[in-house]
Amino acid sequence: GVGNVGFNLCKELKAAGAHITLGDVRDELATAAAAELGARVVSAAEIHRVECDVYAPCALGGALNDRTIPQLRCKVVAGAANNQLASDDNGSMLHARGILYAPDYAINAGGLINVAQEVAGYDASIARTRTLAIHDTLREISERSKSTDTPPHRVCDAMVQEILSRSVDFTSPAR
Repeated sequence: GVGNVGFNLCKELKAAGAHITLGDVRDELATAAAAELGARVVSAAEIHRVECDVYAPCALGGALNDRTIPQLRCKVVAGAANNQLASDDNGSMLHARGILYAPDYAINAGGLINVAQEVAGYDASIARTRTLAIHDTLREISERSKSTDTPPHRVCDAMVQEILSRSVDFTSPAR
């Protein structure tokens, strides 16, 4: 999708020299975005079939499912949509196909980081530093996935559990 997040992602990628193919359920939005970006348009129903390096679902959840995953022609899935996997098994399907998946709740953490900073008393430099660290988190997920042959979404879940076990004592009564 080329709503606010998807369109801005396309602008950044275009500025970095990427060739963009895009789609959106709103044809007029896709056409306008493509005209501005010099991008190719395909239907939202077919976007997952495009041969590419990175497939970035940025709108609808469940875009990675039993029907679409076998048709993917990409090396990486890294998008901004929430709940990209229709089921937990779909993350394993991606892994079995050799497609690197950036778990949505890891790659999209910037929004939560920013909100947390607002609650703490906003400091733009802290928000930016923490947001840029998402890169390191994604690298760690990828490296652990490769070294253990574990799907990235499961590695990410394990990392969350590690962080929570260090941060919160669920056995102590609330204070």
